[in-house]
Amino acid sequence: MRRLAQRVIWIVLDGVGAGALPDAALYGDEGADTLRHLAEAVGGLHLPRLESLGLGYLDYIVGVPPCPHPQAAYGTMLERSPGKDSTSGHWELAGVILEKPFPTFPEGFPTELVEEFERSIGRKVLGNKPASGTEIIQELGEEHLRTGFPILYTSADSVFQLAAHKEVVSLEELYRMCRVARDLLQGEWAVSRVIARPFVGRPGDFRRVSEERLDLSLPPPRPTVLERAQEAGLPVKGVGKVGDLYAGRGFDESPHTSGNRESMERLLEEVRRGGEGILMTNLVDFDTLYGHRRDPHGFARALREFDEFLGELRGMLQEGDVVFVVSDHGCDPTHRGSDHTREKAIILVFGCPVLPGVDLGLRDTFADCGRTVADLLGIPPEGLAGVSFALDIIP
Repeated sequence: MRRLAQRVIWIVLDGVGAGALPDAALYGDEGADTLRHLAEAVGGLHLPRLESLGLGYLDYIVGVPPCPHPQAAYGTMLERSPGKDSTSGHWELAGVILEKPFPTFPEGFPTELVEEFERSIGRKVLGNKPASGTEIIQELGEEHLRTGFPILYTSADSVFQLAAHKEVVSLEELYRMCRVARDLLQGEWAVSRVIARPFVGRPGDFRRVSEERLDLSLPPPRPTVLERAQEAGLPVKGVGKVGDLYAGRGFDESPHTSGNRESMERLLEEVRRGGEGILMTNLVDFDTLYGHRRDPHGFARALREFDEFLGELRGMLQEGDVVFVVSDHGCDPTHRGSDHTREKAIILVFGCPVLPGVDLGLRDTFADCGRTVADLLGIPPEGLAGVSFALDIIP
């Protein structure tokens, strides 16, 4: 197949949704709209580079109007997979649509599972309930220091999260316990992710150590475009936790980072080196630091930092580089609760060979993104869901 691009630089803005999906009410998310509501909450956004790309066409965003001559192809995407978690969103972006949702545990994990886990790790656990990670370590951290029992919690997403203080449980031991959990969590208990959550500090001032977080995901049930790229002999590099969301499948490497700033810095280093294939990152701070904590001002600040980064990125692009800026779900900082929101994803595509101003419309599935990446890089698309728009954006 003819290659239309040399390299795809794929940036996922975690939690940056663009309005509720038609079925959002099934998830308690009717009316959610991350971009619109956070802009209203802070009195308007100033994102000149995203505005110039066409972000204002994707949602009603105070301060970011539609520009007369957008410099990117732009659109929004519906999620076809059930759920509103990062794993199903990322898998669908890469061409794999799920037929049934991952299991969730709104009342905590079953007693038989917890008891089996405790026997396997040789110690009891605290918690076992849905909770905010930052809040539960404040609530149970002191008891954890006294007993040495790790803190188990979940959320509205399909996650089994285990928190432990680094001075009480070593990182190696926390990771081992999470691997034990991953082995147990199969079948009806097969949660999307097991997450190790190390923390430090003292009572009243416990703090999570994000760069030492470990995500143990289920592997995708079918090959993604990332694996297809590897099969075609192309390099596939990740920056940050994005590799964990695919259980490492399809990545040559994906070193962890401490958050958006380090991920953006490393991404610029990789872009500067040049090359071919796929370079992918997930910018987590929108979701973990601001969306879940319902902090629109922090969310807006992180978007401004990303907007500034785009100026540097665009100045480094080489002939044949195509940039995808997408999202994986919503995390409306004004919505009730503290969980993800089921929303449309954004998509902005630009680069040296890309036609500016192409309206991609409302895509039927996130998978159109991965199918397009396959066509741009000349990768056989066998088994990938979605409809490509590569010929709409490349002259």
